[in-house]
Amino acid sequence: MKAAVVMGAGQTPRYADFSEPTPAAGESKITVTAAATSQVVRSRASGRHYSSSGQFPLVAGVDGVGRLDDGGRVYFGMPRAPYGSMAERAVAPPSRCLALPDELDDVTAAAIANPGMSSWAALEERARLQAGETVLINGATGAAGRLAVQIANHLGAKKVIATGRNIEALKSVADLGADVTIPLVNDEAELEERFSREFAQGVDVVLDNLWGKSAERLIAAGAKAGAEAVPIRFVQIGAVSGADITLPSAALRSSAIVLMGSGIGSIPFDRFLRAIDGLFRATVPAGFKIATNPVSLSDVEQAWRRDDSAARIVLTIGT
Repeated sequence: MKAAVVMGAGQTPRYADFSEPTPAAGESKITVTAAATSQVVRSRASGRHYSSSGQFPLVAGVDGVGRLDDGGRVYFGMPRAPYGSMAERAVAPPSRCLALPDELDDVTAAAIANPGMSSWAALEERARLQAGETVLINGATGAAGRLAVQIANHLGAKKVIATGRNIEALKSVADLGADVTIPLVNDEAELEERFSREFAQGVDVVLDNLWGKSAERLIAAGAKAGAEAVPIRFVQIGAVSGADITLPSAALRSSAIVLMGSGIGSIPFDRFLRAIDGLFRATVPAGFKIATNPVSLSDVEQAWRRDDSAARIVLTIGT
C-alpha cells in the first residue's frame, strides 16, 4: 500500500510503499480517507515525543477517518506501531474507533479531532469546568487555541480571555467568542501587570498551549492575586514556546494554583475518545470553525514542510 513513510528519526515522511497491516484478533481493517498533521504527529514521527515508539521505519499519523468493510464511517486513533493513519489502510480495535455523525464530513473530522480534543478533554477531564467560570487560553491564535475559545464558550464559560503573539490573528479570535484579548508583548513586567488585572477579577481555569515565558508570567500573576482570587486550575497542554520554565516555589506556597497536564498518559485513551465523540457531535450544531487545507497523500513531503498554523493540513487518501 502507499503511505507516508518515515525511514529514520528526524526524517521527513515520503510517499512510498509500506507493508499492509494485517488485522489481529479483535481488530478491524479501515480504508483511510483523511488524516491530519499536527504538532504531536510531527513530534511522534520524528521520535522526539514522549509517547514515540522509537521503531523505524514507520507510517506517520496518530489518527484519521475512514471506512470499515461494512461501509461505516469511523474516526480511529493510535494505530499500533509501526503503522500510522497516513496510509491507504490501517487497523484498529473497535475500542479505538468512533462512528461519525452523518453531517460531519471526513476532512473536517480529521482536521478538528486533535486540536479540538486537546481543549475539550482539558476542560472536561482535567479542569472539570463548571458553567459560569472564567477561562484564560494562553496561545489562542493557532488551530488548537482558536478551537479552545469556541469550545470553552460551548461548555458554559462565562468569560473567555485569549492571549497570542500575532496581533491581527488575535483580533479574529475575538470574533470567535473571546471576551478579552491580551497581546503577548516582550516586556515581561507589562505582561504580568496585564495578567494580574484579569486574575484580580477572577480566573478559574488556564489552558496553556505555550509554556515558556508567558506561562511563567501567568503563574506569577496568579500567585500574586493570592487569596483575593479564586483557586486557579492551570492545565498545561502544549509547549510551543519552550519545554521548560522557571517556577519559584513561593508561587505555589502563596496561592491556590493547581498545576496539571493534559495529554497522552494523563488521560486514559477511552476518555480521550469520549472527548472526541462530544466534540464531533457538537461541531456542526455549535458551528465550530476550523480552516482546512486538503492535500493528496502523494504530496506529503511538500505538505510536511508547510506552516499549518493558519489552516490544518489534511492528507486526503483514496478520494
